[in-house]
Amino acid sequence: MDERAIKQYIHRFFEENRCGIIEESDDHLTVQLTTEMDKRIMNRPYYWSYVESVGAEPNPAQLTMITNPKQFSSSMKGERIHFGSPRLHQLFEVAGQQGKYVQLYETPAAGQAAQVTLTPWLGVNYKVTYSSDRTKEALYSLGMNLMNGAVIDGFQPSVRELELAAAIPANTYYLPYIIHPNNAVERLDTLLEQVIRQDDHSWMDEAKQRHTRDMRVLDYFYADADELPDSYKVERQAIDEQYATAVTVEVISGGLFYLHSGLLKRS
Repeated sequence: MDERAIKQYIHRFFEENRCGIIEESDDHLTVQLTTEMDKRIMNRPYYWSYVESVGAEPNPAQLTMITNPKQFSSSMKGERIHFGSPRLHQLFEVAGQQGKYVQLYETPAAGQAAQVTLTPWLGVNYKVTYSSDRTKEALYSLGMNLMNGAVIDGFQPSVRELELAAAIPANTYYLPYIIHPNNAVERLDTLLEQVIRQDDHSWMDEAKQRHTRDMRVLDYFYADADELPDSYKVERQAIDEQYATAVTVEVISGGLFYLHSGLLKRS
């Protein structure tokens, strides 16, 4: 997830949560939080408790986020937002709590005379975390056409460009899906597993090498001990846990999308 995608994501997140955009550039975004969003993400329970107890006028915070890594060391004031940063992770969490599953319909272009047919798609956004003593995260957005089984990567960026509505638009009808969404989820999960297997896993070998190095250092310090103390076992367990490798997959969000646009032509 590059800086441009991050900027687009946080802009849409705050816009959809009715937070006013005060200032924006290629490098940063400043928003005026609503009372609800301030309570969710700014960690000011005592302030809000006081406001509500005395009936004072609420003053939600403004938040400036710097999205361009080239500006991280500059004098620009604000929070540094990058993939893996606590604030971005928090926004992912909030978005997940608000609605992990959606059902949306594409709105036909203005002036469309003929009735429009909408095709069902299943879209799933995954977060894959590769962890040891270091962590790497990757986002995947997969979509499957529930009529013919065609799959595209980058589904979320594609539908983001479309005008979508929660209710079925006038002058449209949607096709009933042939592939059940549960079966589609299983297929997408399997496809993602294949992608993960084909990924570069040299990081696991590198973690094992660092594990071996630290164990040698630990053994060196206790080399003269006639009997290994409990502290050795504790430190050894800590090293084992620190360098344990794992790959975890989390579904961030997903849903059914009834679309008229030909996504496969643009993928």
